[in-house]
Amino acid sequence: MKQIFSAFVALVFANIVLAQTKVADNVKFASEVVDLGNVKQGNPVTGSFTLTNIGKEALIIESVTPGCGCTKSDYTKEPIMPGKTGTITATYNAAVAGNFSKIVYIKFKGIDEQKNVSITGKVWAAAQYDSVMKAHSSIPVITPESKTTTGKVASSKTKKTTKTKTPAKS
Repeated sequence: MKQIFSAFVALVFANIVLAQTKVADNVKFASEVVDLGNVKQGNPVTGSFTLTNIGKEALIIESVTPGCGCTKSDYTKEPIMPGKTGTITATYNAAVAGNFSKIVYIKFKGIDEQKNVSITGKVWAAAQYDSVMKAHSSIPVITPESKTTTGKVASSKTKKTTKTKTPAKS
């Protein structure tokens, strides 16, 4: 009798495990890590995560919880229908200089599994940030619209210096 009861309990638990819905079966994230780049200390910065409901039923975000008090979050509160998208945002307060990686925990209704996404970047003290951005501003930028450069000198880690030229007009 004991063996029959043990076998019955094992079958029940096996069915429960198999019946659990997984995040990967219902949700696809455009990106699970958002790099916010260089950030000036004291200026909050926000990363946005787009998710698509790839399941067959409406998807409801039950909760979004930042990993620490330095990060705030928001999310789509309405049900996300199959094939439609929703958004989760995470805002980091950037109070401390240095590299950061902040995790946001996501719970979906009817899915036992939790999903984690994160925002990363580097916070610079105000004076350092201004000099870092000034140094990067001398690097020419070519856009598809303009097809021109600034004509400034760009530096690299090699000992060579490359001078850029503005293309001749056609």
